[in-house]
Amino acid sequence: MTEIMLETPRLWLRPFRDSDAADVYAYARDPRVGPIAGWQPHKSLEESREIIRTVFSAPGVFAMELKETGAVVGSVGYVGNHPAGCFPDSPDDEVGYALTPACWGLGLMPEAVEAVLEYGFTQLEMKRIWCGHYAGNWRSKRVMEKCGFRYQFPRTEFVQLMGVTRQSNFNVMTEEAWRERISGAL
Repeated sequence: MTEIMLETPRLWLRPFRDSDAADVYAYARDPRVGPIAGWQPHKSLEESREIIRTVFSAPGVFAMELKETGAVVGSVGYVGNHPAGCFPDSPDDEVGYALTPACWGLGLMPEAVEAVLEYGFTQLEMKRIWCGHYAGNWRSKRVMEKCGFRYQFPRTEFVQLMGVTRQSNFNVMTEEAWRERISGAL
């Protein structure tokens, strides 16, 4: 199987490697990162390595490697969910992401999400791509706005990894809207 690698102006989006564990742990242990996204901060380097081997090994999940330094500063990719239920005529998925606070506000996450959208619509032939954020996660909401996602609906759900109930706000990008958006940007 061929490894998928995507390139943006400042990032390589590539499969995770065991050697990324220290970089993942550096941002995943920060209490500002995981809880707002629905997961507990990592407690050890070994926990980060296990997440790389399980969660981050899924197809369509990418390490965000800074071209300038080679450091992995986040993750972005398809999380295998469909918040609105099954549409048999449409291969849909949901984008999820996390980023080290050291890179917040630099525009890296919208840059990465845009590349993953292009990959989803052109290579995976998706018709709709979803993205959700928990109430209060305004940074994630802002990424979705910058990338052209449109709000669809809220849903209250139990976040098992956190043991709490939260409101999720789901947004969607259709293939048609994405093509219209990129043609307007050319």
